Amino acid sequence: MSTTRRDLVRRLWLLLSLGAVTTLVLFGSYRGVHDDTVPLASSSTPGILAVDTAKNALRRAHAAVDGSGPAGDTTGEFHTQISVAQQSIAVAASEHVTGLADRHTLQTVTGLITVYSSWVERAGRESDPSLRGAYLDYARQGRDDIVERLDELRDQQLAVARKQASFPWPLWLGWGAVAVLSLAWCAALVEAQWYARRRFRVAVQPPLLAATVLCAGGVAALGWFTVRAHSAMADSLAELSTPRPAQEIPQAGADVRRNLADAGLWASLSEWVLVAGVLLMGLTVAGLWPRIAEYRFRAPR
Repeated sequence: MSTTRRDLVRRLWLLLSLGAVTTLVLFGSYRGVHDDTVPLASSSTPGILAVDTAKNALRRAHAAVDGSGPAGDTTGEFHTQISVAQQSIAVAASEHVTGLADRHTLQTVTGLITVYSSWVERAGRESDPSLRGAYLDYARQGRDDIVERLDELRDQQLAVARKQASFPWPLWLGWGAVAVLSLAWCAALVEAQWYARRRFRVAVQPPLLAATVLCAGGVAALGWFTVRAHSAMADSLAELSTPRPAQEIPQAGADVRRNLADAGLWASLSEWVLVAGVLLMGLTVAGLWPRIAEYRFRAPR
């Protein structure tokens, strides 16, 4: 009795099982890395740099009035820097880096800036040096409280960015499984082609060959994109880890944007992993099923 049909069916089910499992594991592992690239570039980075900008603006604002005379102190540089700080806080609030926690903190900071500004303005209107010094001391304490709260918020935002840029052990395990499964899938495809060549005397099975090439090339390409993405996120995190002076903040933002310029493209490929997996399984069926069908109605011999 011929065992060809049974051998072909067994190989087909093995290839389809390997294809389904490899596709799902690759999809989860790829998304586990690339789903964080876009938030790091578009949300965490602007939020962290906005907090740095607000802190620098508050320090410059207080430097503009601290120890100066009463006339004209609060109408120029002070108000300019306070406006910069408020705009930066609005940007940080809109990014929702840490969720509701940062919104509550920034709402509190906004109120404290109003109180701080009122003390500075009272000092600017005061002609008595002792009272003016007292008002500025109250303002300085308020400014220090605001900066302390912003420092705490920045630490929380940076913790979110570190988590986004991390590569924890489940991802190492996932990508290790991807490597093993994809090699097994390619090896099974090669073996199926060898069996078909030996059994049917055909030089090549085009669908199986195409599936083998696409499997090997696709997994290699996605692995390379993942290495690039992880490296870019690590470089971006290094840019954000140290608070920047005001003049360096635009350059830091530009560096992160350059590092993660392809983040959207990398992330968008995750949906195509499933499509490619279905396509490869379809090629497998196209390569083996016609041979299986040849034996469907043959009598045992």
